Amino acid sequence: MISPETKQQIAALTLAHHKPLIVCDVDEVVVHFLRAFEAWLDEHGCWLDPASFALNGNVKRKSDGQPIPVEELSHHFHAFFAARTAEFEEIENAARSLRHLSEVADVVMLTNLPFTYYEDRKRNLAKLGMSYPIVINNGPKGPAMCEITQASQAPVIFIDDTPSNVSSVCEALPTAHVVHFMQDARFGRHCGPIEGISLRSDNWNETADHIAKLIEVEGLDR
Repeated sequence: MISPETKQQIAALTLAHHKPLIVCDVDEVVVHFLRAFEAWLDEHGCWLDPASFALNGNVKRKSDGQPIPVEELSHHFHAFFAARTAEFEEIENAARSLRHLSEVADVVMLTNLPFTYYEDRKRNLAKLGMSYPIVINNGPKGPAMCEITQASQAPVIFIDDTPSNVSSVCEALPTAHVVHFMQDARFGRHCGPIEGISLRSDNWNETADHIAKLIEVEGLDR
């Protein structure tokens, strides 16, 4: 299911359907969410234990090493997003790679984020040189991808770090070229192979070269 708000944002997109389309996640794909969140936790007496691909249960107090309750984690999330969403740092080569690819492809940022922080996200990406249309989603991304790409007549590429989103798009849109992007090895080690993906990568150099071949654009000069 897609929320009415997400449907409205998708309907407002202006896409050239004959051009390739790159739909890209934001957190941990083009910006360092975990780096910023761990700094926040450290300032508030907590730390993140990368014991599994999850945050719930892995955010622990420094004082006793015990996981914080779900309600406290939720409070940290909202306070963190309110304070830091406009300040995230770029993942190396993300902006340069997307800028090069956008010469021949449309780019859309599809992000699971409370809509309250849309303007902060937009401001952050613009500051980093990634002023692409943003669609705020909630839940699995397969349905939103089907809606975004329903008129596409050229290759579609989807990039995300979260296994559930990757699987959702692989199942809902098997014609898409899906890139599972896992730049943080601490969490990547917990993610096994996902059937149907086009590439598993931990960096933008490899990712951009792979996409360039898919959409037949000349590779990046480094």
